[in-house]
Amino acid sequence: MERTLAIVKPDGVQRALIGEIVGRFERRGLRLVGMKFMLMSRDLAERHYEEHKGKGFYEGLVSYITSGPIVAMVWEGVNTIQIVRDMMGKTKPHESAPGTIRGDFGVEVGRNIVHGSDGQDSAAREIKFFFASDELVDWGRSNDPWIFE
Repeated sequence: MERTLAIVKPDGVQRALIGEIVGRFERRGLRLVGMKFMLMSRDLAERHYEEHKGKGFYEGLVSYITSGPIVAMVWEGVNTIQIVRDMMGKTKPHESAPGTIRGDFGVEVGRNIVHGSDGQDSAAREIKFFFASDELVDWGRSNDPWIFE
């Protein structure tokens, strides 16, 4: 099984979209193995967005993600990283298809509702930023055989 990090960003929290987003991932068949409602510290934000350091939008990105509560989640399943990214839609909401989270709820790239890891290496790194190993729950659902081969 593959795991990925997904975050409901401050705009998604403020717009009361947490349940909608969690529900979409659950209905798709992904299994939630960790969740935190939290304020992201500046230090954590800087580590999380380290790859963007030195870019013109970096400071605004760090300021924005630390401006209000977020929901950090770890989802598990087969091809979970790609599934979550497809469900989120393109980074720029105006380029996202209807039916995606950003396509349905986003307008501007700076308020694009969610974050998701972009690959296996980033997922492993990002999950460790937000969760200790004992904060992730290994469990099975009775309907897993109907979702996963």
